[in-house]
Amino acid sequence: MTQLSEPLRLHDLTFLPDGDDVVVGRVDIDSYGVFPPDGAALLQQLVAGVPPHAAADWYARTYGEPVDLDEFLGVLTELEFTAQDEVIADPKPPRWQRLGRWLFSPVGWVCHGLLLAAAAVAMASTPELIPRVANLFYTDYTTAIALTFFLGQFPLILVHESFHALAGRRLGLHSRLRISRRLYFVVFETSLDGLVVFPRRRRYLPILAGMLADLLVIAVLTLVAAATLGPDGKVGLLGAICLALAFATFLRFLWQFYFHLQTDLYVVAVTVLGCQDLQAAARRILRDRFRRLAGRPGLDLTGLHPRDREVGRWYSWLLLFGYVLTTATLLLFGVPALWRLLTMLWHGLTAGDGGQVLDSVVFLTLMLGQFALAGYLAMRARRLRPAAPTHLTS
Repeated sequence: MTQLSEPLRLHDLTFLPDGDDVVVGRVDIDSYGVFPPDGAALLQQLVAGVPPHAAADWYARTYGEPVDLDEFLGVLTELEFTAQDEVIADPKPPRWQRLGRWLFSPVGWVCHGLLLAAAAVAMASTPELIPRVANLFYTDYTTAIALTFFLGQFPLILVHESFHALAGRRLGLHSRLRISRRLYFVVFETSLDGLVVFPRRRRYLPILAGMLADLLVIAVLTLVAAATLGPDGKVGLLGAICLALAFATFLRFLWQFYFHLQTDLYVVAVTVLGCQDLQAAARRILRDRFRRLAGRPGLDLTGLHPRDREVGRWYSWLLLFGYVLTTATLLLFGVPALWRLLTMLWHGLTAGDGGQVLDSVVFLTLMLGQFALAGYLAMRARRLRPAAPTHLTS
């Protein structure tokens, strides 16, 4: 047990003033706490090697009131800030940190710029290379199209997420990747919780790095397609596949503007506005409004962070509009397209030859597999109900 008259052994901690509070954390294990300024000052005394009893006396003299030292030390233990009997080793840099630093170094940015410029020149000289809907249907075989997107998009999404992770790891963060869902979409998420201990200006690149990756992917795919152009101006099969994937990546880039799905631009907005959990606050404000419209008692909003409550009063309308727009898009375009697709598949299964039957079965399995996976993740999330922080989504 810690002797209160001896200096406390603490891990390497990072302090970041954030509004009226101070965020303190261990980047090596992604453990963070929000302290009032006086609590952070007391913790800094302990970090400086002042024994707990002496630090408590300093606190009483400085702030004119005693501190519950046992409770304070209990919080530090719960956050795993104290080393106790552990051997404090020098923190190891995260894997791929050097790659992340190079990727976003001046040389890396020059390479990115040259790649984007080359793709722009190719599109300007050959308009057929510009992302467009027609590029999706590069073949009459539905199974080939399904396999292209099923097998091709997931690696490209991982490229998007890897840019988030590398931009974070260049700062020393131990980022993590997981599969989740947003409404009826299956998505990948990169956890960058450690950004909370970095100034806001240093958070924007890790948040927006995925969108940069999408643009670079589009550029690479476009240049590969340009390399397959024949004398007649048509792209070869490889080029056609690249253009199809480029258009799908372009759609994913535009999808980042769907703030209500907590995409990358939503995280940027939350960072700029200085919010804590704007999405949850906006949902609660919406429920409060609907309850009051129904003549029921309103919800208690006093527990929301003041900034979240302030911004959430107008953001909640954008949130509602986003859900309505996404649902309307599904009903107006997704459902009719799915119905037509099912009709075609039914015809292929019941009236087609062996090749058409196989084509229909494979296509149906691949297309509906994502919705089945999304449903499973939704039911699993409802059972577990984890209190998860905000993540970057693709």
